[in-house]
Amino acid sequence: MPASPSTARAINDRLALGLLQERGPLTAGQLKQLTGLSRPTVADLVERLTAAGLVRVVGESGAARRGPNARLYGIVADGAFLAALDVRTDGVVVLVADLVGRVLAEASVPVDGGAGTGPAVERVVAAVERAAKEAGTERLHTVGIGAPGLIDPATGDLRDSAGLPAWHRSLAAALQERLPGARITVENETNLAALAEQREGAARDRDTFVLLWLGHGTGAAVVLDGVLRRGASGGTGEIGFLPVPGTSSLPSATDCGGGFHALAGAAAVLSLAAAHGLPTPAVVDGPSAAGVVRAAVRNASATGASAAGGTVTEGRPGKAPTGERAGRGAAEPGGGPVPVPGAGPSAAETGPGAGEGVAGRAPGGGAGARFVAAEGGPGSRDVVVGRSTGAAGAGSVAGVEPPARGSSADEGVPVRAGRDDARSVWQPAGAGDAGARFLAALADGVAVGAASVVAVLDPGCVVLGGEVGRAGGEVLAGLVAERLARLSPLPTEVRAGGLGGSAVLRGALLTARDRAQDELWSGRQSRP
Repeated sequence: MPASPSTARAINDRLALGLLQERGPLTAGQLKQLTGLSRPTVADLVERLTAAGLVRVVGESGAARRGPNARLYGIVADGAFLAALDVRTDGVVVLVADLVGRVLAEASVPVDGGAGTGPAVERVVAAVERAAKEAGTERLHTVGIGAPGLIDPATGDLRDSAGLPAWHRSLAAALQERLPGARITVENETNLAALAEQREGAARDRDTFVLLWLGHGTGAAVVLDGVLRRGASGGTGEIGFLPVPGTSSLPSATDCGGGFHALAGAAAVLSLAAAHGLPTPAVVDGPSAAGVVRAAVRNASATGASAAGGTVTEGRPGKAPTGERAGRGAAEPGGGPVPVPGAGPSAAETGPGAGEGVAGRAPGGGAGARFVAAEGGPGSRDVVVGRSTGAAGAGSVAGVEPPARGSSADEGVPVRAGRDDARSVWQPAGAGDAGARFLAALADGVAVGAASVVAVLDPGCVVLGGEVGRAGGEVLAGLVAERLARLSPLPTEVRAGGLGGSAVLRGALLTARDRAQDELWSGRQSRP
C-alpha cells in the first residue's frame, strides 16, 4: 500500500535532515541530486523544515558562476545542546556540544576514591552545569552517560556491580533532579565505544563485528547485523570473567581476577612488561599501560626486532618465518619435544596438561615452562607461542613464571625446526628485543580471549579498542591476527581501533545527538 502524503513528507524530511547532518550545509540543488526528489518536492521540504526551526540559511554557494547565488541550508545547530559523560572509577570527563555534534566545552573532574557518594555526585553534577554555562546555555536537552558495569535492560539503570564506586549508580538520578528538562541515558562504556568505532572509526564498513576493549579493564561489545546486542541481563561482552588458560585460578561471580582480565587488563599488561625488563610506571591504569605498549611498538619498530618470528614494522606486522622442512621433536634448551599440529603424537602431547598447540608442561621444563612455536611440514601452521601455567613466583603474571633474564627461553623466541638442526633457536637481536617479546606475549593473551569470542559468534572482524588497543596499533593487531589464525578455523580480520580511549565519550555524544534529533525532528515535523 502506498504511503500517505503525510508519511511521504516525513520520510523525505528525515532523509534531507540526515544528509544535512552527514554532509553539512547543502543547496536545494544538491539536496535534489542526493535525494532523487523533484525540484518542487525539495522546495516544499526546505520550506517546511525552515518553518519548523530545524533548518536555516547559513550562507551562499556559486559566487564564481553567473546568476544569483544558491542558498546553503544547514541544521539549526543551537536548536538543542547536549552533554556527554565518560564515567571512570576515579573521575568523569564531560563535554557539551550543539545539535550537530560540535564540541563547545570540555571538563575533566577527578573524584577521590575516599569521597562519599553525596560529595562525589555533587562534584560531577556541578561540573556538568559549569560546562553547560561555558558553552552558552542554561538548558541541556539530552545527556548521554557512558559507565563501566551492567545496564539493566528493563530500567536502563546502572546495576550494582562489585568493585565499582557507589556514586556511579546515583549520578543519573542526581542529574535528572538538577536538570529536570533533560533526557538522561546511561549505556555501558564498551557498547558506546563500539558505536563510535562503527560510525566514525575502524568498523565503518562492518555491520557485524566485535570490539575488544583493552584498557584499565577488559570488555567486549557485540554488533550483529548492525544491531548492538546487550543480552538478557545486559551482560553481553563481560569478557573479563571469561575462563581462559594461562591464569592461576578461575574467575568467580564477584571477581574476574582469574579470567581474561588477568591476561589483558592494565595490571596484567604492566606486570608482563616488567617481567620482560621494560620500565613501567607506578600508576596502574589504562593510559599507563597504553604508554608502555606504545613505547614497545616504537622501540621494536625502530630496531627492526622480531616478535615471535615476525618482523615488527610499524603499521605492517611481518610474517612468521617458515623453515625448509620441519618435523616432530623440535625442542628448546632444557626442555623436551614440542608438539606440532599434524605431525603426530609426541611425548609433550601426551604429558599431563599438554595438548596439541596449547599451553602445557613440556618434559624437562618444569612448572612455568614455556611452549615455543615449532614449524610444521609443508602447509602446516605454527604452534601458538605461550607459556604453561605454574606456581606463581616473584614477578609472575597471572600465575606464569617469567623466564630468566637473558635466557634463550625468553617469551616470544620460537624454536626453528630446520632440516639439519632441530634444536636451533631463532634469537632476535637489537635494543628492541625486550619490547618485541613483550608484544608477542601480550598478543598471545589477547588472542586467547579473542578466539573464544570468535568461536561463539563468528563476527568476521575483531576491533582492538581502548587505550591499549589504540597504542598497539597495527603492530599488535597483526600479531593477534597471526595467533588467532592458528587458534581458530574461522576467518577473522583484526583491526586496531581508531578512537582509543576517546571512543566512550564520542559514543555517548553520538547517542545523545541521535536521541535529541529523533525527538526534535519528529515533534516539530508533526506541527502544522
